[in-house]
Amino acid sequence: MARIVKCGLIQCANALDTGEPVEKIRDAMIAKHVPFIEQAGKAGVKILCFQEIFNGPYFPPSQDSKWYRLAEPIPDGPTVKLMQEYAAKYSMVLVVPIYEEAMTGVYYNTAAVLDADGSYLGRYRKKHIPHVAGFWEKFFFKPGNEGYPVFETAYGKVGVYICYDRHFPEGARLLGLGGAEIVFNPSATVAGLSKYLWKLEQPAHAVANGYFMGNINRVGIEAPWNIGEFYGTSYFCDPRGQVLAEASENQDELVMADLDLELIREVRDTWQFYRDRRPETYDDLIMLQP
Repeated sequence: MARIVKCGLIQCANALDTGEPVEKIRDAMIAKHVPFIEQAGKAGVKILCFQEIFNGPYFPPSQDSKWYRLAEPIPDGPTVKLMQEYAAKYSMVLVVPIYEEAMTGVYYNTAAVLDADGSYLGRYRKKHIPHVAGFWEKFFFKPGNEGYPVFETAYGKVGVYICYDRHFPEGARLLGLGGAEIVFNPSATVAGLSKYLWKLEQPAHAVANGYFMGNINRVGIEAPWNIGEFYGTSYFCDPRGQVLAEASENQDELVMADLDLELIREVRDTWQFYRDRRPETYDDLIMLQP
């Protein structure tokens, strides 16, 4: 019997010039997302995910401490509180990636997960933090320290894996072992080598682990950093690695897809990757360190 869950992804360009006050930019980005949240709710979307740090620009090219002011506590900050209202209004699970303040001076790249009644289920903190030209994330983010949680939502078991995390298969497998049926990868990635990998890695994770993935990228060029063009193409793929729905490269957009979670059983009964794993032979994954 089919178990259909309509899911959605929102991709957006930055709303205001990055020279504007941080609080003003935050409010403008939230306001820009609200019509898409409303559209998703009215269309019957049951699980909706936003892009990485959805309520601001992708600021790590700057190494400017003013962006620390974008960080909020989770779940008690204003952005999560507001999103809880929308989750309850539309009986819609929301995955809400924001800049988290754990305490003054300690900040994480985090996604809060809200259930369909608006309740806070928990958070995922990005584990793998890049630090290369244009992506100076270690200036802003402490590596996540709370494992790879899978959230039991009203409509299915949801995992989160943020942007650069997708280059690492270990966490993707842990989410599968934890029971994830849908893994969301909110991202901020620009044209270049990553554009090729964007269509390769997430379908590979979906196939290797037998779950659906929803992958979100922003759009546009963000001045004054101009590190490249965020190329959108947010998409869903199924446990066979097939793309189910895909957004444009350059437009603010809501992309939706109907995910039949019963396909997970069919695929896993065909490809017995979990049965045939040999964890007793994998010690070197931990023991071998360069």
